[in-house]
Amino acid sequence: MRALVQRIAQASAVLLAVGSLIGSPALAQEKVLNLYSARHYQTDEALYANFTKATGIKINRVDTDDAGLLARLKSEGASSPADVVLLVDAARLWQAESDGLFLPVKSAALQQRIPAHLRAKPRSDGAEAWFGFSTRARVIVYNKAAVNKAEVQNYQDLASPSLKGKVCTRSGSHPYNLSLFGSMHEHLGAAKTEQWLKAVAENMARAPKGGDTDQIKAVASGECGVALTNSYYLARLMRSTKPEDREVVEKVGLVFPNQSSTGTHMNIAGGAVARHTKNQALAVQFLEYLASAEAQIYFANGNNEWPAVPGVKLNNPALDTMGAFKAETIPVADVGANIPKVQQMLDRVGYK
Repeated sequence: MRALVQRIAQASAVLLAVGSLIGSPALAQEKVLNLYSARHYQTDEALYANFTKATGIKINRVDTDDAGLLARLKSEGASSPADVVLLVDAARLWQAESDGLFLPVKSAALQQRIPAHLRAKPRSDGAEAWFGFSTRARVIVYNKAAVNKAEVQNYQDLASPSLKGKVCTRSGSHPYNLSLFGSMHEHLGAAKTEQWLKAVAENMARAPKGGDTDQIKAVASGECGVALTNSYYLARLMRSTKPEDREVVEKVGLVFPNQSSTGTHMNIAGGAVARHTKNQALAVQFLEYLASAEAQIYFANGNNEWPAVPGVKLNNPALDTMGAFKAETIPVADVGANIPKVQQMLDRVGYK
C-alpha cells in the first residue's frame, strides 16, 4: 500500500509540473510575423531587431528579388504564409496590387505620417493597399569633360539632337525606367511621351544594357555622355573607399532634372499586408513601426535613400553632398497605372 501511495504522489507531482509548464509564459504561443522582402541591406537587421525588442514579435524573413517574391506569392495563393511584403519600386507595388496580392488596410497612423502621394489610391471604404517608406530620385549623370551641364537640365533634354549618340540607359522595360516613363506620361500626355521616347532611343550611344551602376561607369569612361540612374547607385560610389569608385565619381556630374518645372521623378520602396495573412493586426503594427522616426532612419539609410515621412533627418554624407532639390509630388499610384501604356510605346518606338 505504501508503494502505491508513493507512485500516486509521484504521478501527481509530474502532472502538476506539466500543468505549470503549459501555463507558463515560456511555452505560451510565440508571436511571429512572416516577412517577404526584396530588401537585403545590412541596416535592416537592426530595423527588425528593434521591432522584436519593442513588441516581442519575432520576424521570419524570406529574402529574394521583387520578381521572385511576386511569383512566389502567386504560386502559393491562399496557402501563403506571408504577412508583410516589402518591394522596391512603385511599378512593382502597383502591379502586385493589380494582381490582388495585397490586403488593403486602414491605418490612421500610416495616413498621418506617409504623404498621400506616396501611398496607394484609397478604395471607396478608405482602405489602402500599400505605403511608401523611402524615396529615391531618378537622376541624370553626365561626363564632365564631354557634356555641358546646361544641356541636360531636364529629362526632355535626353531627346535633344545635341545628345545624338551620347545617351545610355539600362533596359527601357526595367521597372526603374518604366516608373520614370509613367511619370513623363502623367506630365506630358501620351503623344508627347511617345515622341520623347522615340527620340531618346535614337540618341543611344549603344543598346540598353546592364544596371544603373554600369551606366555611371560608362559615362565616366567616355562610352556614354549622359545616363539615367537612381540616386542611391551614385551615393554608393560616393561612399565607397575603393580608388576606382572614387575615380568614377570625380569624372561624372549630377543633375536633379526638371527643377524649374515638375521636379525630379521620385520612386519609392514600400510595403503592404499580404492578401492571405493570418496575422493582419500584427502586419499593420509592423507597417506602422516602419513609419516611426527611428525605423525611417534605418529603412532609408540602408540604401542611401530619403525617408518618406517628412521631417526625419538622416546623417548621410553622400546625400548631404548631393544637396537639396525639388521633388515631384504626383501620386506614384498614377505613375504605376501608366506602366502598361508606356510599355506599349517602348515596343512601338524600338526602345529595348
